[in-house]
Amino acid sequence: MKRSLRQIAEAVGARLEGDGSIEVSSVASIASAAQHDLVFVEEEKYLSQAMQSRAGAVIAGEFAAAASGKPLLISHHPKLAFARAARFLQDGNCEGRDAGVHATAVVHPSARLARDVVVEEYGVIAEDAEIGEGTRIGAGCAIGRGVKIGRNCEIYSHVTIYAGTTLGERVIVHAGAVLGSDGFGYVRDAKSGRYEKFPQVGQLAIEDDVEIGANTTIDRGALDETRIGRGTKIDNLVHIGHNCRLGENVVIAAQAGLSGSIVIENDVVLGGQVGIGEHARIEEGVMLGGQGGVLPNKVLRGKGVAFWGTPAQPVRQYLKQLAALARLGKKR
Repeated sequence: MKRSLRQIAEAVGARLEGDGSIEVSSVASIASAAQHDLVFVEEEKYLSQAMQSRAGAVIAGEFAAAASGKPLLISHHPKLAFARAARFLQDGNCEGRDAGVHATAVVHPSARLARDVVVEEYGVIAEDAEIGEGTRIGAGCAIGRGVKIGRNCEIYSHVTIYAGTTLGERVIVHAGAVLGSDGFGYVRDAKSGRYEKFPQVGQLAIEDDVEIGANTTIDRGALDETRIGRGTKIDNLVHIGHNCRLGENVVIAAQAGLSGSIVIENDVVLGGQVGIGEHARIEEGVMLGGQGGVLPNKVLRGKGVAFWGTPAQPVRQYLKQLAALARLGKKR
């Protein structure tokens, strides 16, 4: 669906310079833009390239205020405005989509589906599940007994959500993710040497505006709860063990692994392939670089401090140690 630049400016909080009646329908890079695309620039050195492109309009910073040749949307944070514009255009394209349950889907009579819910081919909704208004359940998804999913969520194909899991509003779950599966908990019988399963009867709660990547797994609590805080973004192929508690606006890159009972406070950033041992705590605002490792029961603290290595240390300290090892190697 096309939107006028005036509508987009109002939606993203940008200042319009030029003809607000011009319509665009999508976003693009400067190199691939077409007539009805919107592009953005964050630095003045790229402005002339954007203005000479085929794009219909440009989002830019105050440095572009005097430019001419195309309509402009002026924002103090062009990349953020561009992201919001993309979402605004995407939401427009979703308007009028056919709601309802596909003929091949299976929905238990006790399940409650709100207005405008979509259940695609071969989706399964178990007893007592609740699906909020405007949510889409993709093809081949399995939604377990008593699952609660809030409004305007996007559950992509072949996602499995175990019984009792709760999702807030505007949650995005990408294909193949598994939410609420049993944690890895066993008790060994010393006499027989066998492992017996420890109860995994807790719950999983996903708060509003969380995004979960493809083939990621998040375990339910053993006896209590696993919780993912509002606004957290989790990449593909991440594993989060039972009883973990993640705060708000946490970012976790691909292939990270969290053992059980870990606390991750607000605004933490974890790089790719990070590994964290059980009962560790990562305090607010910490950044842990790719392949960093945190030993069990350890605490990382320091808002805005970057850690790296295994066991994780502040980056400066870690780099000094690497330099010392390099010097020692040369001496030998």
